[in-house]
Order: sequence, then C-alpha cells, then structure tokens
Amino acid sequence: MENYTMEGRTYRYYGQEAPLYPFGYGLSYTTFRYRDLVLSPPVLPICANLSVSVVLENTGLRDSEEVVQLYLRWEQSSVPVPRWQLVAFRRVAVLAGREAKLFFQVLAEQRAVWAQDWRLEPGTFTLFAGGQQPGQETRAPSEVLSAQFSVTGTARPLHGC
Repeated sequence: MENYTMEGRTYRYYGQEAPLYPFGYGLSYTTFRYRDLVLSPPVLPICANLSVSVVLENTGLRDSEEVVQLYLRWEQSSVPVPRWQLVAFRRVAVLAGREAKLFFQVLAEQRAVWAQDWRLEPGTFTLFAGGQQPGQETRAPSEVLSAQFSVTGTARPLHGC
C-alpha cells in the first residue's frame, strides 16, 4: 500500500458522502431536546481548555437514556483535518419530563493537528452538541446544537504548552 491518506476511507474523511450507519445511529422510545449550549470562554488562549455545558430535556413519556455527543470542527487548518471529530460523549439517564445539565471539558490537545508533530493552531472552531453527528439523518430525530469559539495566539507544538 502506497497511499496512506484516510480520505474516503473512514467516516471522518468522507467529504460530502455520509456513511450508511454513522456513529450514534439507532432508535429511541422517547424524544429529547437540547438547549442552552454554553462555551466558556468563547475566546481562549492557544493552550487553554474549553468548558462546555448543555441542557438535555426528556420531552417524551418514557424514562430513557441518551448518548450526548460533542464534535469539534476546524473552520480553517494548515493541514487536512476531519470534517468533525468526536471529542466527548456521555450516556445520561433522564426521567420523562425532566432535564439534566451536563458539563464537559474539551482539552487543548483535542484541537491539535498533525503537521510532522502535534501542533496547536489559532483560529475559529465550531462545537456541536447533540444525540448524533452534525447533519446526520436517523430514524430517531435528535437535534444538534452548535456554537463557535476562537483560539488566539501563535501556532506552537503541543508539547510547548
């Protein structure tokens, strides 16, 4: 094998073509609503971590569990990167008619790109939170919220933080 590119070979690099059964595909016996996605701080230094909170509400008639997924998208990068990357997930049980506020940390190293070594780059990023991948069509509808944040500073090796 001479071509080691991942383009067209894994769900992260499919381009516009969606996989047949993406991560998180499935059925549910209830419905969930996501709201109040908060990224803190919205502008962070190159080596800082991002704090994320989101509210998950069970709007259905049955107690159930939801796998809350966070995906990161680089808006511009100096090297090829995935369309989006899973950076956190958590299975949460929520009683019917109740809600849960969830907290996550997105570490600086999760924003690193490979350019002969792991590097952090400044720029704009989009974070998605929901019960599925962004833009995914499933049998069990689940909304996906998104918010942008910015990273300031100069590009540097990950080990320099």
